[in-house]
Amino acid sequence: MRTSPAVGTTAAPGRRRRIGTVFAAAAALAFAGFGTAVQAGAATAAPAGATWAKTPCATPKHQGELACNSLRVTGGLTAFQQEQAARTGITPKAANASTPSGYGPSDLQAAYGLTSAAASKGSGETIAIVDAYNDPNAEADLAKYRSYYGLPACTKASGCFKQVSQTGSTTSLPSSDAGWSEEISLDLDMASAICPNCNILLVEATTPTMANLGTAVNEAVKLGAKFVSNSYGGSESSSDSSYDSSYFNHPGVAITVSAGDSGYGAEYPAASQYVTAVGGTALKKASTTRGWSETVWNTSSTEGTGSGCSAYDAKPSWQTDTGCAKRTIADVSAVADPATGVSVYDSYGITAGWYTFGGTSASSPIIASVYALAGTPSSGSYPAKFPYAKAGTTALNDVTSGSNGSCSTSYLCTARSGYDGPTGLGTPAGVSAFTG
Repeated sequence: MRTSPAVGTTAAPGRRRRIGTVFAAAAALAFAGFGTAVQAGAATAAPAGATWAKTPCATPKHQGELACNSLRVTGGLTAFQQEQAARTGITPKAANASTPSGYGPSDLQAAYGLTSAAASKGSGETIAIVDAYNDPNAEADLAKYRSYYGLPACTKASGCFKQVSQTGSTTSLPSSDAGWSEEISLDLDMASAICPNCNILLVEATTPTMANLGTAVNEAVKLGAKFVSNSYGGSESSSDSSYDSSYFNHPGVAITVSAGDSGYGAEYPAASQYVTAVGGTALKKASTTRGWSETVWNTSSTEGTGSGCSAYDAKPSWQTDTGCAKRTIADVSAVADPATGVSVYDSYGITAGWYTFGGTSASSPIIASVYALAGTPSSGSYPAKFPYAKAGTTALNDVTSGSNGSCSTSYLCTARSGYDGPTGLGTPAGVSAFTG
């Protein structure tokens, strides 16, 4: 577990977002992939481990809005760059937008046993990305990412990429927003990295309220998507059961939701009984048979992957752990630590170029895309159930070390063998845990 002393806090307004982010300042260990969070606008440390800050959409602008779950590296060296330096003897430039500084498609596919599936599967499947506001550069930025990594083109003209409002309009889109555009670029690039043969549907909500984002989820399903990624969240409320039935109860559709970036504690809609709640890990190369290792992503007591017990949502029948009377978060996990983050191309409202992102905003579209590689879910099924049928098998990488905070029932905040809150049943080892 990564711990570091707190140097500041940033409180966010709005009932829907549980934020108390305490940013850390500690020297990173060379070539360990560790990093520290820095308060937005603060000076970054000398190039060593990565430093990062919340993306602008991670702080809601208005009461009742949800927040994206992403962080962007602002300085230092990521795990990817440290591995490059160790291999070549040349230290890369820190936070250099001219070249990728995070894991790319081949890294992620290799880490999760998806190389063969990514090459041969996904054709005809549609992954929906639900976010707020409009990214006017979405198609162009997506083209840059896919071209750089040698992925097939995915354009509006070809029908591979579609960008619509929450009502399905392709012409009357929401107002543009630079912060949410960073989130959109992250989500689109992760879908591309894992399932390069899939079609991508971007559904843009008018604002990041649950009503508008939920309407966008319904529109994604209406337009035929069987895989819907949601990289946002906020505080639970007594209204969540009605949101469940209104927006997330879609049998035969795999709906993934990021577990949150504020450490131990439940968020909605990750707490919905109908979705796959996706936790976050730190991912590094290792001298093992797999070639990679993972631990719980944790920066401090208030920054890391979310987990915990829902206060309102019923426990789905396939979830049998005894520490929560109601829904337990998470179900599965994937890379989310900014220090071991993923490469993204973005240009709207920011210097055009390559950035490294983390947060469970990265892990949600990764898992949605693994479901897409696994194939269309069976009619009437709840795909959140699928990984539970493969618990304890080689279909999942069991994450057994790290913690995301303190809790009275240890497995809800501390990794262990088998199911635990921060990483769920583990991370993908191929696609077989995501079929059904």
